[in-house]
Amino acid sequence: MLLADVRTAAPGDATAISRLLAEAIRTAYGEILGEIGVGRLVSEHCALPRIRAEIGIPGGAPGWLGWLVAADADGRVVGAVSGGLPVAGQGEVYALCADPARLRQGIGTALLAGATERMREHGAVAQRIGLPAEQGPAVAFFTHHGFTALTPLRLGRSL
Repeated sequence: MLLADVRTAAPGDATAISRLLAEAIRTAYGEILGEIGVGRLVSEHCALPRIRAEIGIPGGAPGWLGWLVAADADGRVVGAVSGGLPVAGQGEVYALCADPARLRQGIGTALLAGATERMREHGAVAQRIGLPAEQGPAVAFFTHHGFTALTPLRLGRSL
């Protein structure tokens, strides 16, 4: 997966983003959080109306930078990331997911790079992410990319 495959999400990507994000949450956190915990996360973060609305407002809400997607050679969305700058200079990754069948193919890395570039363009000098569980599989990914623990559920890095 090359960074060139990362693009701004279009309205037609909402269903794919919702599906991928829900599948990634279930795969990564199903055993850790259990059915009820995963159900709450999916309900809160993967609702199609919410994602459609978020795609429609990049730059339209204070601090919101929108969704990016990664597509394969056939144009199928295989990953997504959302982020913003809720505080001046402070980038926040709100969601990052890749197709669970396509892990370790550079999709997450390309998406994180795209989101980071967008945040830097808007003045971010640091980046943070909140995690649903301390022992989640995302910790290793973010640590590999220079994030360190700020709290058990928050990671951060300087840009």
